[in-house]
Amino acid sequence: MTETLVRTTEEKRTSARPEDLQSVTPHLVCAGAAEAMEFYKRAFGAVEVMRLPGRDGRLMHGSIAIGGGRVMLVDEMPECGVLSPRSLKGTPVTVHLYVADVDSFVDRAVKAGATLRMPVTDMFWGDRYGVIVDPFGHSWSVATHQRDMTVEEIQDAMQKMASCGGGGTAPHKH
Repeated sequence: MTETLVRTTEEKRTSARPEDLQSVTPHLVCAGAAEAMEFYKRAFGAVEVMRLPGRDGRLMHGSIAIGGGRVMLVDEMPECGVLSPRSLKGTPVTVHLYVADVDSFVDRAVKAGATLRMPVTDMFWGDRYGVIVDPFGHSWSVATHQRDMTVEEIQDAMQKMASCGGGGTAPHKH
């Protein structure tokens, strides 16, 4: 029996998602998505994967790679109910990013225009960790993992904290 080289579209599909994307992919709405892509290149070392501008010049879809993950971007479109953190006056969402050297990463991002919300410090759960806000209003927590800990060790360390995390609350304010 010979193998057929021509396959239908359905036969080509091997996964419910493209192989180059993780199952959960942040999709950021930005007031100035093209400028945001340039910022992420400078500040985070992102690599541009795709840019699809619309007829009116706004970015209809953009994609960048940061480390081993992807982030999608789109321009704010208030007429369609697509609003950025600038229009919403903030965001309740923080994108978490693991990097090899959190101190130099955060330093580079701040020099490129990010705002330091929480200085990099050693945290009770075993990461060196800080929080920045990019110029487009998106919050990023950035960490370098330092040591593995059990859930019990993390819970014990959390209970000993004086504020912003003791008694089972979040380890930091956003």
